[in-house]
Amino acid sequence: MTAAMPKPRPPHLVRETNRHGTVVWYVRVGQGPRTRMREAYDSPAFWRDYRLAVEGKPIVEPTGPAPGTLGWLIAKYLTTAEWSDFAPATRKQRHAVYRAIEETAGTEQIKAIDRRAILAGRDRRRDKPHAANNFLKAMRGLFGWAVNADYVRVDPTLGVKLLSGGNDDTGFHAWTEDELARFEERWKIGTRQRLAFDLLLYTGLRRGDAVRLGRPHVRDGEFTIRTEKTGMVVVAPILPPLADSIAATPTGELTFIATDRGRPFTKESFGTWFGKVCREAGCPGSAHGLRKAGARRAAEAGASEAQLNALFGWADGSRESATYTRTANRARLAREAKRNPAPVSRVRDANLKAI
Repeated sequence: MTAAMPKPRPPHLVRETNRHGTVVWYVRVGQGPRTRMREAYDSPAFWRDYRLAVEGKPIVEPTGPAPGTLGWLIAKYLTTAEWSDFAPATRKQRHAVYRAIEETAGTEQIKAIDRRAILAGRDRRRDKPHAANNFLKAMRGLFGWAVNADYVRVDPTLGVKLLSGGNDDTGFHAWTEDELARFEERWKIGTRQRLAFDLLLYTGLRRGDAVRLGRPHVRDGEFTIRTEKTGMVVVAPILPPLADSIAATPTGELTFIATDRGRPFTKESFGTWFGKVCREAGCPGSAHGLRKAGARRAAEAGASEAQLNALFGWADGSRESATYTRTANRARLAREAKRNPAPVSRVRDANLKAI
């Protein structure tokens, strides 16, 4: 089998490596001026500029980030299928991270972004652990794609650990039964505040999905909605307490939860409003804390991991559902052990005599 012949270099095209180790291409016809090639080698834009340079015509300077820079890599990533597969909320969050990175390091060469640079970026944000972790997750996504796309050889985020936040062990505070009762005492059925509470508690939806839920999603006593974060389709019954709350409360035309003008909330504005409502009731809880309370109640009522995954839109085998079922099982076993205490001291004495 004959080896493939190397591709001959076109006339007037020169390749050089500068003192920084970067490969530079330029066109020079005879003893004329050198014209630097700015586009990626062998790309259609590269050969377009090559032809213009050979013909002595001006090359239009690119208006975007310079090829080979971090800003250029980010711009490439934001056009990919991998990026579009993220949920809208994830894209919004990471887009904000990338914009900040472009302002501070967008002109840096990709090869300059090593593990030390990633660590430095994380540690500059260490006073806000969640911001530091959002930065690291965004860079992991970027460079994981860049490795697969052959833009870089090594992922500089490998081995860089997330920081521990103040609530990483427990996450958002899950509402206690006392707090649930306190809210219900402050906001009676028929108020918008109570409807929001009931909707979050009895559907288990995240706030971004709860503010979208309305009569168009309901059929035959069940609601169906595709979740914003994971894209999972949740089909669940409208439980009697929620049905009573909906029937007693003015709602929006398309959404159950609505502003005082009858308009749908955005996820952000609802979070602000509901936080104030919670404080007025003397509850430290949040919308996500109600979701956790609902999951706890479902697990304690005997829901399996698969059922929790279906109800709350978690992927099969999720850590969340396993945590709730494990906690509920331990509580049940502890209650059973309290009713039937084991004869610990008697067993210990018998073992000692046998030694």
